[in-house]
Amino acid sequence: MDKRRILILGGTAEARDLAGVLAGRADLAVTLSLAGRTLDPAPQPVPVRTGGFGGAFGLAAYLEKEAIDLLIDATHPFARQISANARAASAATGVPLLRVERLGWEAAEGDRWTRVASMAGAVAALGEAPRRVFLAIGRQEAKAFDAAPQHHYLVRSVDPVDPPLDACDVQYLLARGPFAVEAEVALLREHRIDIVVSKNSGGEATYGKIVAARILGLPVVLVERAETQDLHHAGTVEDAVRLADHLVGSSRKRGV
Repeated sequence: MDKRRILILGGTAEARDLAGVLAGRADLAVTLSLAGRTLDPAPQPVPVRTGGFGGAFGLAAYLEKEAIDLLIDATHPFARQISANARAASAATGVPLLRVERLGWEAAEGDRWTRVASMAGAVAALGEAPRRVFLAIGRQEAKAFDAAPQHHYLVRSVDPVDPPLDACDVQYLLARGPFAVEAEVALLREHRIDIVVSKNSGGEATYGKIVAARILGLPVVLVERAETQDLHHAGTVEDAVRLADHLVGSSRKRGV
């Protein structure tokens, strides 16, 4: 059987789940690409390629060399550079691109959110007076908070923040979600947190901290996503499978 070749740019639960669904298909050959930024990635259901491509040009070269029929960008909602590279590589090669991005969180009754567009905006939203901040944004952009060293920070990430923050009063917590609401409430109480900083990543795995902040009446600084205009976009794995079938069929007809 002439298998259609799919490359998934991953690193998210959606990418892993989608790969798991497609892995059982006899008509598809699926490869999952991980950037390699997580030191101990979770097991994956399909062959994995680890490391960068060398920008949009390198990704385009890979798509052509491997005769990829469909490129699926299922990276984190805040992985802006790889998503930009995926759009450029798709445009350069004609390989169809499907963006899989889980829906963001919506405010519920009791939420005290300050929405900002960037990490710099999140730093500014903390204000000048010292506060006890739960920094739940991962490790890659944590150094932005060096601009506000007067605060106490509890920084949670999967891998260590390296180099560490310059602030004098910082605690680090290494943990991988999902995080239960009860545990998040206990964590915020234990560390006497009075404000939470989070990306609007969406999904269930890290939503517990948002619910915990609501329960405790704590404010949340929420960094929103940049808007994109992807032609083919899916918010769930189910929609992604349906669109992938359509796009793979279209590429077959075009002889891509």
